[in-house]
Amino acid sequence: MSRYKKLTLLHSNDMHGDFTAEAIDTSLVGGVSMLSGYIDKVRREEPNTLYCIAGDMFRGSVIDSEFKGLSTIEIMNAIAPDVVTLGNHETDYGIAHLLFLEKCAKFPIINANLYIKSNHTRLFKPQIVVEVGGMKILFIGVLTEEVMAQTKNEAIIGSFVDIHEAAQEIGKICNTYNAIDIDLTVLLTHIGFEEDKKLAEQLDPAWGVDIIIGGHSHTFIEEPAIVNSIAIVQAGTGTDQIGRFDLVIDTYNNNIESYTWQAVPIDQSTCPKDPDIEKVLGNYKQHTDQKYGRTITRLHRALSHPSRNQETELGGLFSDAVAESLGLDIMFFGSGSIRSKEMGPLVLYKDFIECLPYDDSVHLLTVTGGQLKRMLQFMLRDEVWQGEHNEFYQISRRLKVVYHIPKSEILELTFDEEPVDEDKLYKVGIQKYHYNNFTEFFNVPFEEIVAIKKPLIISTSTNDILEEYLSTHQHLDKEIDGRITLIRK
Repeated sequence: MSRYKKLTLLHSNDMHGDFTAEAIDTSLVGGVSMLSGYIDKVRREEPNTLYCIAGDMFRGSVIDSEFKGLSTIEIMNAIAPDVVTLGNHETDYGIAHLLFLEKCAKFPIINANLYIKSNHTRLFKPQIVVEVGGMKILFIGVLTEEVMAQTKNEAIIGSFVDIHEAAQEIGKICNTYNAIDIDLTVLLTHIGFEEDKKLAEQLDPAWGVDIIIGGHSHTFIEEPAIVNSIAIVQAGTGTDQIGRFDLVIDTYNNNIESYTWQAVPIDQSTCPKDPDIEKVLGNYKQHTDQKYGRTITRLHRALSHPSRNQETELGGLFSDAVAESLGLDIMFFGSGSIRSKEMGPLVLYKDFIECLPYDDSVHLLTVTGGQLKRMLQFMLRDEVWQGEHNEFYQISRRLKVVYHIPKSEILELTFDEEPVDEDKLYKVGIQKYHYNNFTEFFNVPFEEIVAIKKPLIISTSTNDILEEYLSTHQHLDKEIDGRITLIRK
């Protein structure tokens, strides 16, 4: 038996229902048909091939949301990954529904740290050992509390609090399974690229972790980051590319002898279509095309949302529409709840739902000018500019802030062109998800807000407000008007 064996490890993350190919410069790019075609091609060329997904298969398309993830599971069943770990959006439809979806999956879903609080029982199997070509590959799935804000709705569910606890749990699993001659250990994480680096620093080399395949931060990389001798990778977002390791494993010493890694573009020049996947996808698409093909409005031009960590045209439109409709002084509209980079000029219901898949109620808070400043100071803190996903907000037009990034300081804060009064009260709207995580997301104790006035639910659906507003206003436009001005020098 040969000591050195080849292994090809393919990986995706944050697919977010990106099922259909896009036409870019006369070429088709992405989509699950060509993704599956590429995976099958590699499996034929390299017998020792595994394909894994590092979380967030769900959300982002009407094909996913219309069927509450069941369509995604069926499409993934057809692709047949070898192992999948959970992302934060796998909990969007509720933990009970997630457990139902797991029963529908014909592939293993692993997670080491979601558990029932009362008896500390895990909800999922924490790890799996996959055998291929005479090699044993240990996969461990990890989330941390930072990306589990959605589970605040489910009081009986717990998670690890921090990276340190996650590292200790990984150590327990590695210590348990290393005795059965594990040749390669892979962490499938969904915590963000920078957090993956922090996690790698915490891991004892004796545990034998070789690779971290991550997600959540949608990071595109050109080469792996190496921390504590662990290769850390991520494959951006969607299905436009796939990560690929070509490894040589030393099965005597149970380590990597050598490897190469690349991000492979998924396009029609190198990736054949998979007709079986197209049949499955076509059945769902026919249904959603009929339901979601109606026109909501026509904007003056296409409006953009290129990044969540800046003022955007779509963010301005949505925050203004909600503030105006509900009579708010200020609307803090979750920047991450806007999932499209661009919308319009013609807006179909499909475009609207894919742009705003997370419908939520709106809560009215009464805050002082001093609290408002603290909220904004935290929103604009240093970590926001370091490439990780942090909560950021699009604000309605009556509020304007000038922030100096190098000094970490708010230089100006005005409401209706007058300086914000520290003692004056302002009516502020936020979505339920942000309300449930208020202290964590705004760094202001929730008790302070309640002491001023009891918060109220003033709308049960943000999307109802926006759909009505858009459908009754044609040819809307929205320019960047300096409501969030960032000084970078």
